[in-house]
Amino acid sequence: MTFVTHLESAIDGTELAADQIQTLHAGRPLWVRYDLDRVAATMTKELVASRRNDMWRYRELLPPAAGAEIITLGEGMSPLLPCRELGKHFGLSNLIVKDESQLPTGSFKSRGLAMAITMAHQFGVKRVALPSAGNAGGAAAAYAARAGMECYVFMPEDTPIINQYEAKLAGAKTYQVNGLINDCGGIVRDGHEKMQWFDLSTLKEPYRIEGKKTMGLELAEQLDWELPDVILYPTGGGTGLIGMWKAFHELKKIGWLKSDKMPRMVSVQSDGCAPIATAFEKGERFAELFENAATVASGLRVPVAVGDFMILDAVRESEGQAVSVDESRLLEWLELGCRTEGISFCPETAACLGAVESLTQSGWISSDEKVVVFNTGAGQKYLEAMATEMPKIDLSQPMDWDAL
Repeated sequence: MTFVTHLESAIDGTELAADQIQTLHAGRPLWVRYDLDRVAATMTKELVASRRNDMWRYRELLPPAAGAEIITLGEGMSPLLPCRELGKHFGLSNLIVKDESQLPTGSFKSRGLAMAITMAHQFGVKRVALPSAGNAGGAAAAYAARAGMECYVFMPEDTPIINQYEAKLAGAKTYQVNGLINDCGGIVRDGHEKMQWFDLSTLKEPYRIEGKKTMGLELAEQLDWELPDVILYPTGGGTGLIGMWKAFHELKKIGWLKSDKMPRMVSVQSDGCAPIATAFEKGERFAELFENAATVASGLRVPVAVGDFMILDAVRESEGQAVSVDESRLLEWLELGCRTEGISFCPETAACLGAVESLTQSGWISSDEKVVVFNTGAGQKYLEAMATEMPKIDLSQPMDWDAL
């Protein structure tokens, strides 16, 4: 038994069967659709609260069939961390970070890949492949290993070294590519017929959205079913932002939200790779390829996204914004967040802190609004960005306490 009714093309509304494996329609992503009336009649807040404190607690709003094997590493509910000092720095009285770095593979990618691998396993897939410029490769490798599935990962050669190592250590056949993530995606696409693998690329199968959607379901539950005023989200492929916006609408439809107020969604990129922000500024629904993409925030280095219109639709519907921030200041904001709150911020989330700074200074975010920033990964996975010089103590010399 499942509450899924069908899959739906995000570009033209075409309905597709949900009981067989699907990828894209007309070259664009698919939505998973549910019988929300039946969900509302079956799932209660009390029932959800009685379940294990993990992302699978919302099972009626998730795609696995009843009794299907769940491929899991224990994806617990990520914490909401009030950031009073950081908020004070930006002039905000209610700044909160949802810290996805505490998930099993150290990033929000655990959610999407746990769901994608679970569904691939349900459909009998034995081999998967994906491009990754960061945390997705390691997460895919880990969950594929858990499922006994063969996994191929293609990464730009300057992908953070920890991401490369974790994918290989988890048993994935991992390759460096002298190009960007879209070039790696081309390898996966071109090898489909010869290698007979299933493409796990962002939004090229419908279930990573459903995994990322649980960020929104959790956030609503943690805030007692009243959504914040503003959500800032670092955007590469954009699956998380798209998934959360879907989650909020599903919760609204089943009557679980305390009000009709929806958060203003802010898609954040670096000006080193800002296709979504550029399209938003131009008033366009589709984004052009961003040439010469370069940023220390590897998860933001997605020069073209297959779900570009889905991101921009959500941002505009929410009366939000798509912004880019100064690449040269990412490490400044990273250090600010880490030293102020002790949270292991990643460079992608540092971009969100930059957006908080600019949007509060402009007055677009008011000082008394409830603002949630998603920390999508653990800072310690970015050795290249964290590298810093430290003073040394020479034990052969007398200790100079005044120099400390």
